[in-house]
Amino acid sequence: MKKLLFVYIIGLTIILSACGSGASSSPAVEAVEGYVNAIVANDADSLSALSCADWESDALIELDSLQAVTSTLEGFACQETGKDGDNTLVHCDGKMILSYNGENQELDLSTRTYQVVEQGGDWLVCGVR
Repeated sequence: MKKLLFVYIIGLTIILSACGSGASSSPAVEAVEGYVNAIVANDADSLSALSCADWESDALIELDSLQAVTSTLEGFACQETGKDGDNTLVHCDGKMILSYNGENQELDLSTRTYQVVEQGGDWLVCGVR
């Protein structure tokens, strides 16, 4: 049980980089939505494609931390909140529901703000705050 709690805490700490909604308002929001949905779908290839080179290893560590759980999204919606230099900031609301052996743990997605950059015409997640 302690190991399960540890996995949830790690997942919580790492995964709070999530956002997405059906009605995207910008390419930056679409990138974050795709990123979070790739985590939920356990899709390493898509996650890598949606991450900048400097962030890719962190994104894959986040994905690895959730291998033992089934993930779903609830009330997931993101919006662009501003700029910080070359970064577009995207904030999301909602929860990621992590299920393991019939037990659910909720991960509040509103605790993170994603940093998104445009590189070569692609919008990529490049960090979280």
